[in-house]
Amino acid sequence: MNVDGTSSRSQSAASDGSIAANTDSAAGMNTLFMQLLVAQIQNQDPLNPTDGTEYVSQLAQLTQVQSMETMSQLMANNSVLMDNLQTLSTGNLVGQNVMVQTSTINSDGETAITGRLTQEHASGVTTVIVKDAAGVEHKIELGKQEAGQVDFTIDPEELGLSEGKYTLSVVTDTGEENIPIEVGGVVNNVRIPLDGSPTQLNITGIGEMAYTTITQFGSGSQKRA
Repeated sequence: MNVDGTSSRSQSAASDGSIAANTDSAAGMNTLFMQLLVAQIQNQDPLNPTDGTEYVSQLAQLTQVQSMETMSQLMANNSVLMDNLQTLSTGNLVGQNVMVQTSTINSDGETAITGRLTQEHASGVTTVIVKDAAGVEHKIELGKQEAGQVDFTIDPEELGLSEGKYTLSVVTDTGEENIPIEVGGVVNNVRIPLDGSPTQLNITGIGEMAYTTITQFGSGSQKRA
């Protein structure tokens, strides 16, 4: 008798463990729900049976939960797929020209760097200011400009820039602030951070920039409407 009792308890424990494990998946939840539903029907009071609409409502709720779980899994899979596709596409950028939005450059003291700014208002005077680490400013006078994109070139020899890092800013006679600046360069290599942060591009004349800062693929001016 003790042996049979022990065996019965072991089977019961194994069954409980199996049910608990199965609840980790949608299929397991469905099986457990059906087992509970059958038990509920079998043990209902014959003199006061449960309304059938209640069972239908419970099944509808289960279906809704399963649909949400399936959708969540699909979204997660799509996110992984998009990340993989982005990683593959960034690898193809090595050796290509891109433009990124930035306010800093890394000059070698010799190579000219192309850039553009986008101002919302027409101006009588537009000036790009290139400032070194010591705070010394070098100005690129662009004169009168219409609203929209304005191309410019940073020539280290003409401006007397030595090798180093510089910050860029734009001043106009209209007082417009925070004018966005884009700088172009060739992608030397692509680095994929191990911590999951955005892919980094090492660009000539700029340094490392996040993939998300790219505003144009290829070189040349591209006027915006």
